[in-house]
Order: sequence, then structure tokens, then C-alpha cells
Amino acid sequence: MDLTAGVGFKPEHFEEAVASPAEGLWFEVHAENYMVEGGPRLAMLETLRSARPLSLHGVGLSLAGTDAPDPHHLQKLRQLIDRFEPALVSEHLAWSRINGWYFSDLLPFPRMHRMLDVIARNIGITQEALGRPISVENPSLYVNFEGHDWNETDFLEELVRRTGCGLLVDANNIHVSANNLGFAPLDYIEALPSAAVTEIHLAGFSTDPELGATLLIDSHDQPISEIVWALYDQLLERIGPRPTLVERDGNIPPFGELMHERDRAAARLGAYAELEHA
Repeated sequence: MDLTAGVGFKPEHFEEAVASPAEGLWFEVHAENYMVEGGPRLAMLETLRSARPLSLHGVGLSLAGTDAPDPHHLQKLRQLIDRFEPALVSEHLAWSRINGWYFSDLLPFPRMHRMLDVIARNIGITQEALGRPISVENPSLYVNFEGHDWNETDFLEELVRRTGCGLLVDANNIHVSANNLGFAPLDYIEALPSAAVTEIHLAGFSTDPELGATLLIDSHDQPISEIVWALYDQLLERIGPRPTLVERDGNIPPFGELMHERDRAAARLGAYAELEHA
């Protein structure tokens, strides 16, 4: 089955997800939620996988951390991959672990030459352990760091060149970072290494309670903004159709509402696919 547009899977949607007739539909799960030895979670995922392709999206490898990836974590992730044979495997370009301490946030890093070496090493260790390439997701940023040696798109392109990884481009993250840091999102899209993009994410953002629209939060608890839909069109025009995921992690709506956004993405993918073949 060719992947078109997918939805982040939530257990409360299990029966509707399995029964959905939508063409090209696929589901993403956060890998860490299924790193268990057995029980209902894995049984549910087995049933879902028998009906639809899956994507595993990690939040805990800490690829931008100075510590190497945790071997036990990699072993558990490899077990999931071998069992469910996901179509896509991805992880965030951030750090969350140092000296045995874990943080519940995806933390930023300076794009320095030294950090490029560290992250390339960590991606290499991960890909060797998993036996396949992964894709890394562009971050949501809230503070301007000083001392960067690379702009973000050049940094991503160099990571791809050194490691052979792919890119997961989150259109909402581009908008959030561009708003918060003051750069032009279309310039960012134009600079992306298009051949490396394996997947696109779409999600909603919220505004900071005190600062309002001056500071946007990548909250995943709102419908996809029209601004992000417009960026999605610009992205598809630049790179062509790619498997696209609709994410919602808070204020979870009924399955039908998520599928409405998913179907909108699928329609855009279909339109750009027709243009490519015209």
C-alpha cells in the first residue's frame, strides 16, 4: 500500500481506526509507549498493523545529547521494528538525557561544528543498531542562541550527507520557529534538501498565555492552522508529495475530526501527484 496521509494513533480511536476504509491511510505511534514485553498495548498494535502500515516516532533517543544513545533503549526499539516492520522510523533532533538524568522535554542545542560531529555519531550508532536509516525531525525553537556555526537547513543537509539519514519536515515546527525567532518560513522551505525528505508532519500550535502570538507553542492540541496549511502547499510545491501525518496529542477530538484534517492532506497530496504526472 502506498502511504498518503496518516494520523497519530490514539487507543480511544482503536475500533474506528481499524475499520476505516480510507485509501492510503497509515498510523504513527510513539515508540516508547510500546516498549513493553506484552499485554494489551502490543496486542492492539498487532491488530492495527494487520490492517494498516505503521510509523514509529521516537521521543527518547536524545540524538543531540553528548551521551551516546542508550543501548537498552536501542535494543527495545529494534525489537519493535523487527516485530511490526514499520514503513517509517523517525526521531526528534533534540536532547533529553545527560549523565544518566532524563528530562521530559525535547531540548535545543547550538548548531556548532562539535555538535554536528556528536549528532552524526549518534545517528550512526542508532542506524547501525536498528539496521536501517532513520529520519530526523526539524525542531520547534523558542529562543535565539548565539554562537551557531550553521544555519538550520545547512546543518540538516550536512547531517544527511554524513549519515545517510532522512528528514522528517514538520511544517508546524517551521511556522512556530519562524514566528518565535524572526525568520522567513518560505526561505527555510526553499533551502531544504528536498531529496532527503521522507515524511511531513502537520499539527496545531497555541499562543503563550502571557506573550500571546509573540511566542507560539508547538502544543499539538489545536486544529492545524490555515497558515500551516499554506506552508504545506508551499512545501509540496517545492519537494513534491511525501507521506504526511496529522498529529494531535492534546484535546483529542473524535476520530472523524482527525480524519477530516487527514482527508484534506490526502487531497492535497493527490493534487500535487497529478501535477507531477501531468
